[in-house]
Amino acid sequence: MSGTVSVSAHFYYLGVLTISNNSKEVQINEEIRDKEVRVIDNDGTQLGIMSAKEALAIAEEKEFDLVKISPQAVPPVCKIMDYGKYVFEQNKREKEARKNQKVVEIKEIRMFSTIDTNDFNTKVNQAIKFLKAGDKIKVSVRFRKRAIAHPHLGEELLEKFKEACAEAGTVEKPSKMEGRALVMFVSPKASK
Repeated sequence: MSGTVSVSAHFYYLGVLTISNNSKEVQINEEIRDKEVRVIDNDGTQLGIMSAKEALAIAEEKEFDLVKISPQAVPPVCKIMDYGKYVFEQNKREKEARKNQKVVEIKEIRMFSTIDTNDFNTKVNQAIKFLKAGDKIKVSVRFRKRAIAHPHLGEELLEKFKEACAEAGTVEKPSKMEGRALVMFVSPKASK
């Protein structure tokens, strides 16, 4: 379930606006069928406990919506507010929170157990670039045909790789066999 909220508005010939919020089940206006509700005005003042019909009448008089904000409370808590504006601000806050998040990607560096020195150095430089960008890397050493009989060569290669990337990253998960590959995860060092 994603964090997006989709809102649709329906206009009826009576001039009543209902807004359905698909991601969260929030009861508004006529959907609230509780006998008694605790009502909070749009400015935050407590109006007390009253029937849902009375609360809805007050909300309609002020040209706002009655929204059930705390259904588990006894009696449930409803607030008089502009629901469309509330959903808009909620979406804006979620969008802002997503914008400030840093998404860490896992990049994979693949090598074979018989890799040449220059190819190895190229892979190390690429890994350091990924680590400095803040991404985690998965280093895998694949074994072709009968090379699987010599896993110590892959472990030596990963140890050499770990030493070459020591200034940019630290080993998060030590090497282990996954099928015909020896895999190790390296995460970036915390910036000071």
